[in-house]
Amino acid sequence: MNNGIFATLQRIGRSFMLPIAILPIAGLLLAIGATFTNETNLSLYGLNELMGNGTIWYSFFTILKAAGDVVFANLPVLFALGVAIGMANTEKATAAIASLVGFLVLTATMSALLHIGWGAKLIDLGYTLEQFPELGGQLTQLANDPLAYSSALNGAIGTQQALGGQTTVLGMQTLNMGVFAGIIVGLLTAALHNKFYKIELPAAISFFGGTRFVPIVTAVTMIFIGILLYFVWPFVQNGISILAYGINSLGYFGTFLYGLIERSLIPFGLHHVFYTPFWQTSLGGTLEVGGKMIQGAQNIVFAQLADPNTAIIDPMYARFMAGKFPFMMFGLPAAALAMYHTAKTNKRKGIAGILFAAALTSFLTGITEPIEFTFLFVAPVLYAIHAVLAGLSFMLMHIFQVGVGQTFSGGFIDYVLFGLLQFSRSNPLPILFVGAVYSVIYYFVFKFIILKFNLQTPGREADDEESKLYTRADYNEKQAGGSRAEQIIAGLGGAANIVNVDACATRLRLSVHDEQLVDETALKATGAAGVLKTKGAVQVVYGPQVSVIQSEVSESLGRD
Repeated sequence: MNNGIFATLQRIGRSFMLPIAILPIAGLLLAIGATFTNETNLSLYGLNELMGNGTIWYSFFTILKAAGDVVFANLPVLFALGVAIGMANTEKATAAIASLVGFLVLTATMSALLHIGWGAKLIDLGYTLEQFPELGGQLTQLANDPLAYSSALNGAIGTQQALGGQTTVLGMQTLNMGVFAGIIVGLLTAALHNKFYKIELPAAISFFGGTRFVPIVTAVTMIFIGILLYFVWPFVQNGISILAYGINSLGYFGTFLYGLIERSLIPFGLHHVFYTPFWQTSLGGTLEVGGKMIQGAQNIVFAQLADPNTAIIDPMYARFMAGKFPFMMFGLPAAALAMYHTAKTNKRKGIAGILFAAALTSFLTGITEPIEFTFLFVAPVLYAIHAVLAGLSFMLMHIFQVGVGQTFSGGFIDYVLFGLLQFSRSNPLPILFVGAVYSVIYYFVFKFIILKFNLQTPGREADDEESKLYTRADYNEKQAGGSRAEQIIAGLGGAANIVNVDACATRLRLSVHDEQLVDETALKATGAAGVLKTKGAVQVVYGPQVSVIQSEVSESLGRD
């Protein structure tokens, strides 16, 4: 892959993390609210009298459910903001405001086109009257009344209307583009922002120059983009539908490929780019839930979770998430134990804390990169085996019809919220059974391969590279070298070499002028679990505390 394209995809992937990072709290509110307002669950737990309809508790949990549901209902807006912020080089607040303006204008433009009469003409591009025999000659009679025509068609095929469907966004009826609308707006806004935020206009209109010009040019641009998408998007949607059908036609093997590819992209930081369309767009499926047409596997699962009339969370959509639980909760912690037991005896004390923390993080939260990067760079063969096992985990959850969803990752917290608390609807027990088997497989496979091929996993380094706990002398020596942020900046080749600083869930992601100036040894001395360099881009894996590190580095650089 061209390095420029690779770096761009990395930036897009990390820009997805801002809206995605909001989902855990929204999912938490939705899960708790839906659990304790669902009549089946209340009966199962014997809570009808205490928390049934009409009680103050029922009202409270209804509010929680609504608070979580509104986030998922407005994900396109959040993606527009998040992508613009992530892709803007500087003055990110301006980019965020411009993206919101742009999203509103884009949505209003497509809504206006539907209402001025182009909707009827658009319908004929993708559908024929023969597809709706139940309407008889009604559509022909309404051909000169676009709104009535659109309404009649809407009644025939539910809320999914012509050419990929229509939906209501922020009170406006528009084409149902899902989060693609937000992503498109965010990317275009960031491009306009980076080009024009320093523009100087003639003196008479100089007030509108600089950052003030960005929302203006974005709004004007989105009018034309809205018109273009109004005609182009239906064909894109048809293509996505064909691709989704192809994936579904592969059955269990398709689910295996999804899991294999998703894990294989982790080292390159492109996994967000891969799984987000499955979770948030029609690529992951389209289903009517509670009278609304929902796109995206994660959105469908959470809509079913919130719908009191949904008896079973559909595993056809949960399969894009449930496969993570066995290897995140059980497999990788067992791999950490194998690495500990294969370490040299005199080094086990030094690595115990590192491996235990990484294993616990994986089990509780499903954040796996600290432990995955522990063996990725020193033993790539282990990572290849891990990717295959991950793919099989997704396939097994599909086979066993598991309906457990997730907000962010497949850890114990999400397992309790979306598995155990939804016990009657989610079928969570196969995760425990498969997980138990996976813990045995991971432990013995990792242990055998490490010993057989003498892989240099933590604790097996040469004696002069002994792993050890930091002493007071080490701490004083480290402090003498400057703050953590200053050491990281130095390891990245100095402030002059750093173009942009950002972060995802576990990695510091940077754009640099010259990646050859980056000192991997120096960065690992600051606590990094791994460093990945490509032309013009660097990723440094620190784990869940990376957002704090990003703030420290940005402040030290004097950048927002």
